[in-house]
Amino acid sequence: MEGNTMEKTRSLRGSGFPGGRRFTVALMVTTLAGSGLAACSSEADDAPPTKTAGEAAGRSTATASLKWGKCPEPAKGTERAAGLTCATLKVPLNYQEPGGAKIDVAVSRLATAKPGKRRGVLLLNPGGPALGGIEMPSAMAKTLPRSVRDSYDLIGFDPRGVEHSTPQSCGLENPSVAALFPYPAADGSITENAALAEADARKCADTVGKNLKHFTTANTARDMDRIRQALGEKKISYWGQSYGTYLGAVYRTLFQKHTDRMVLEGNVNPDKVWADEVADTWGKGMADRFPDAARVAAAQDSTLGLGDDVEKVTATYLRLADRLDREPAPVPGTPLSLDGPLLRTITYSMLLHNDTLTPLTQFWKAAADLADGSTTEADKAVLKQVFADTPTTPGVPADNQATLFLALTCGDVEWPRDIDGYATRSAADRKAWPLTAGMPANVWPCAFWEKPAEPTVTVTDKGSRNTLILQNRRDNATPWEGGVGLHQALGDRSGFVGVDNGGHYVYNEGSACADKATVTFLTTGRLPTKDVHCTDVRQK
Repeated sequence: MEGNTMEKTRSLRGSGFPGGRRFTVALMVTTLAGSGLAACSSEADDAPPTKTAGEAAGRSTATASLKWGKCPEPAKGTERAAGLTCATLKVPLNYQEPGGAKIDVAVSRLATAKPGKRRGVLLLNPGGPALGGIEMPSAMAKTLPRSVRDSYDLIGFDPRGVEHSTPQSCGLENPSVAALFPYPAADGSITENAALAEADARKCADTVGKNLKHFTTANTARDMDRIRQALGEKKISYWGQSYGTYLGAVYRTLFQKHTDRMVLEGNVNPDKVWADEVADTWGKGMADRFPDAARVAAAQDSTLGLGDDVEKVTATYLRLADRLDREPAPVPGTPLSLDGPLLRTITYSMLLHNDTLTPLTQFWKAAADLADGSTTEADKAVLKQVFADTPTTPGVPADNQATLFLALTCGDVEWPRDIDGYATRSAADRKAWPLTAGMPANVWPCAFWEKPAEPTVTVTDKGSRNTLILQNRRDNATPWEGGVGLHQALGDRSGFVGVDNGGHYVYNEGSACADKATVTFLTTGRLPTKDVHCTDVRQK
């Protein structure tokens, strides 16, 4: 669960639920309240009224025009490619009432395709859930070879309700996505979690109201098809990361005839959204990934003092987390205290990328010294970097990603409502996977959410063989099982590339085998005839 939790640097990185793409070290823990709710437009729609779901609900009888111009001001420090332009598209708030209220969807374009070589457009989504995407063409253009850029114009968009697309805000008191992670109390109790979850659900209901139920993955997929129509394309190709893999799978299901080539990276199992995806995979995902960082720490035991093997480092970390659960430690130079949940959240975020494993181990040492009251100047430098403020996008409510994170995960599918059941599952999960301390199986605001506006989309294996699945073996945000589950759901309509690597991202992360399969697919349409397992990873 990324977005506002990590600093944007050389390209888009997020924190994962999955996640967005490529953030580095600094973790922002913000306490600012969100700003007001943007209003919906009531401009007339160009689509005839319809009460059907799926493709019919997203169809328009006329092509809306996109007036390309200057893009909105980005967050400070964002690198934007020359030539990136933006436009705004009006779409129905509720596709079952297409003549009713409208919302804006911000779209960006980097026209990289060459005459005579152009295949079409490559629509991009960085995941989150609820990360903005209008800057993604700039980030991806740096990593894609000329052959891909010659074939596609790169298209980004802020999903409905996110950033510049009629941004929504519940006015949450703590607006960060990380604040939603329901870590139990030090003794394992979830009483406070349940109260906070109910309060957050009530806050969203009171602030945004029933409109929030229309900010779902299915409606975002329908918006994507409106973007396709506005671009004048018969089909679109798509690259989705993390949550974006589920969005892509839903689009592929609803709009099979309009789906060209699809790359899905760091995958969600569509049969487990969302309560089961969290409860069934996150604990194991952390257990699979954590040893990569523990080995880095063990190799530096003479300076870090965390242990000289994986088992000892893990034991040290668990003792530290338990201690901070009971005795939070004030962080010098900030109004914050480092407690167990914050330690675990920072660890989760920095495990998403191989290039932050060494800084993560340095943070563990600084956290241990902080708990001991023996912080050094070197520790202070590490803590300053980790807790540095993250540039924010001008004009976007502080709790925008957290609000839409809830809207999507709670609005796509109904969650269990039995609080005692959550307590039982959280206790079992806490015992089985101590690194996540029972959080994934705990109660979320979705237990108190209004029922979804429509049935959950069932992802199927129908359609063309046109989807490439990229999955790392040790991905703590969307674990290996998610990629396998999506591959099973799509059947032989998909090709699978698994990589013996850790972290949340596959392409351009050190495997020539995976990169070649991706570029080959995008430029020729050829998928692997059988599952590919890449072992050639070279760390950057």
